[in-house]
Amino acid sequence: MLSGSAPATAPPSPRSRGVALALAALLGPFGAHRFYVGKLKSGALMCATLGGLGIWYLYDLILVSAGSFRDVEGRLVSRWDPEYALAASPSDALLEEVDTLRAEVAELAERVEFAERLLAQPRAPAEPPAFRS
Repeated sequence: MLSGSAPATAPPSPRSRGVALALAALLGPFGAHRFYVGKLKSGALMCATLGGLGIWYLYDLILVSAGSFRDVEGRLVSRWDPEYALAASPSDALLEEVDTLRAEVAELAERVEFAERLLAQPRAPAEPPAFRS
């Protein structure tokens, strides 16, 4: 057996094959699908080489679409449904982080609205500078 590969009886990866395929098709030369499955080093290398000048990108695209692509733990990314990846109950830390992000987005929206109101106000024409003789 190859090192880094999971045994044949290992459960499939919780990552979605559909999401990995979409990322590989749209952002494949930048290694987005590799970042998605946790392969950060090879994702960065793929990004730096623009998908191995397209060859590595095409190879990965074929692997993902055929269901032979593996995540960082060596499990096959074979399930199409992204709901499977989200089937486990989210942790309290994740829910807290989502709430924090919602609050930050709401605050940013208020700031944008305020800036738009300021920019929409008419300005008084500026007086020309006085000439000195």
